Amino acid sequence: MTGQFLSRLGFAAAILVALSSAANAADKVKAVASFSILGDMVRHVGGNRVEVVTLVGPNADAHVFNPTPADVKALAAADVFFVNGLGFEGWIERLEKSSGFSGEVVVASKGVTPLTMREEEGHRYDPHAWQDLANGKIYVANIRDALVGADPDGESIYEANAAKYLDAIDAEEAAVKAALGALPEARRKVITSHDAFAYFGKAYGLDIVAPQGVSTESEASAQDVARIIRQIKAAKIPAVFIENITDPRLLDRIARETGAKIGGALYSDALSASGGPAPTYLGMFRHNVGAITAALSS
Repeated sequence: MTGQFLSRLGFAAAILVALSSAANAADKVKAVASFSILGDMVRHVGGNRVEVVTLVGPNADAHVFNPTPADVKALAAADVFFVNGLGFEGWIERLEKSSGFSGEVVVASKGVTPLTMREEEGHRYDPHAWQDLANGKIYVANIRDALVGADPDGESIYEANAAKYLDAIDAEEAAVKAALGALPEARRKVITSHDAFAYFGKAYGLDIVAPQGVSTESEASAQDVARIIRQIKAAKIPAVFIENITDPRLLDRIARETGAKIGGALYSDALSASGGPAPTYLGMFRHNVGAITAALSS
C-alpha cells in the first residue's frame, strides 16, 4: 500500500513538473528572427524569457531564402518579428501576408546610418550594417526596447542582459581595432566573394573589393571578374576570402590568375553551426579578424 502511495505521489509530482514547464514555455515571449546573426542577438538580450525561432539558419543565404510552411507557421504564432531591414529580406512581405502575422515587426537596423551601393538598377542601401560593431550596439538597443515593449514585466532582465552584451561588444570592438590597426597600411586590402564587408572596411580601415554586389542573387559578370583581376595585380592585393554562403569557384579562379592567397572563409550574412568557428555574432568577428590578420601579416 505504501509503495502504491509513493508511486502515485511520484506520478503526481511528475505531472506538476510537466504542467509547470508547459506554463513557463507558454509565458515566454515568442520571437522570430529573420537570420542567424540577428537570432543570436535576440537570444543574448532575451535570455530565458524569450523563445527564439530563426528563419534563415547557420551557413544559409538570406538573399535567396524561400520560406517554408514551417516558417509560415512559426511566424503566425510569434509575438515579435525581428528583421534587419535595409532591403536585406526581400521575401518579408510575402511571408507576413501568408502567415497572417499580426504582432510587432522590429527593424533592428533602425537608427543606423546606412551606406549606399551603386548597382545596375541604381543606388540601394547596403543592408550589412551589423558588420560594424558600432551598429551592432544599435541593433541590441532596438532589440532590448522591443522586448521591454512586448514584456514589460521582464524590463529589468532585458536591461541587464543588454548592458552585459553591450559591454562584451565594446571589448570586442577594441580588440578588432587593435588587431587590424597593427596591419601595415599597404597590406590592408582584401577580396571577398560578395559585397558584404563595406561597413567592416569603413569602420576598421580595410580596402575591400568584391566581384558580386550586395546580394548573392546575381552572378558577377565576366567584365567584373576581369576588372577585379586587373585591380588585384595593379594594387598587389595579397589575399582573397571565400564566404560561407557563396560558391568558392569564382574566387578560386581569381586566386589562380592573380597569385593572391586564399585566406580562408569569412562569415558575412550567416553564422556557422554551433560547433563551427563562428557560432555567435561576436565569435564571427573573432574568427573573421583572425583570418584576415593571419593572411595579411604573412
